[in-house]
Amino acid sequence: MKRVAILGSTGSVGTQALDVIGRHRDRWEVVALAAGANAELLERQRVEFGVAPDRAVVARERPEVLAELAALCDVDVVLNAVVGFAGLPATLAALEHGKRLALANKESLISGGPVVAMARARGGGEIVPVDSEHSALYQALRSGAPREVSRLILTASGGPFRGRSRAELADVTVADALNHPTWTMGPKITVDSSTLMNKGLEVIEAQELFGVGYDRIDVVVHPQSIIHGMVEFTDGATIAQLSMPDMRLPIGLALGAPDRLDEPFGAIDWTKLSQFTFEAPDLGAFPCLKLAYAAGRAGGAAPALLNGANEIAVAAFLAGVIPWTAIPEVVDAALQEGAGNVDDVASVLEADRIARERAEKAIANRTEGIG
Repeated sequence: MKRVAILGSTGSVGTQALDVIGRHRDRWEVVALAAGANAELLERQRVEFGVAPDRAVVARERPEVLAELAALCDVDVVLNAVVGFAGLPATLAALEHGKRLALANKESLISGGPVVAMARARGGGEIVPVDSEHSALYQALRSGAPREVSRLILTASGGPFRGRSRAELADVTVADALNHPTWTMGPKITVDSSTLMNKGLEVIEAQELFGVGYDRIDVVVHPQSIIHGMVEFTDGATIAQLSMPDMRLPIGLALGAPDRLDEPFGAIDWTKLSQFTFEAPDLGAFPCLKLAYAAGRAGGAAPALLNGANEIAVAAFLAGVIPWTAIPEVVDAALQEGAGNVDDVASVLEADRIARERAEKAIANRTEGIG
């Protein structure tokens, strides 16, 4: 039986992970829980899973506890579903102590990739991705040796503006951007989907996880959102992972890999699917994807600058301060000022601070009619 620490237990991924574990108590035991702020739900979870009171902690009151829980000697698997930079120390602690890290914290890899790589090398920890797209690649990569991999292919729904030209996007509203055709998500990630920045961030994650090189990571638009990722091999074969959207499938795999769950989540009724379609993303209309590739190839602090600047730009769009088309312009302005390196947590946080400062300056210049 594996012993699990769930960080971010009251969020969407955390609650679904507990649902999976609750159905399979013969496989996993929850020994530690951390929530951002929802103390009431955390206490109910603690009682239900028999977690000791001193191991069920509200991280907002004690942020350092996330790394402490990840490093516990009796923890085998750490599920990091913490939102934002608060999750980075926990990622590093889990890897440095040789744990299985079931990773749903994007910032750990996007902004802190080089630091995470060093921690993984030092401690021998293992990362298994929780995000559906990267889980799909993880699964498909089982089909061949690393030398046989030709390219990785991430799929994108295309968001609410798929098929529109850049000219047609000049006057889109916040309501338009939040009207996603497939998914119900929070405002920030929904806007990222509309700009294709979410897919750009996933490209960076894929490189950090699998190390194939940016020239061998492609994105295709797949509006049906049934194929989550594909791997093309050197002999021309392509292996894809398909399922209906259900995060419990990748969560269960991340907790138990290489073993799969013995109950289906996201199983497909093939009699109800009529077609799969694919198209290339329009980088002219959606330049955020191109910016993400550029930041990833630049390396160092550039991905942290990309991520931080994008957060500020999206917030400004949601507040009605800038138009949707200005989001990539603000991010590009932050990247154009250059990026250094990141080699520890402090330098990652400093890169994020600089990114936000540059983005706010670019927004102020725009609203004041400068530049």
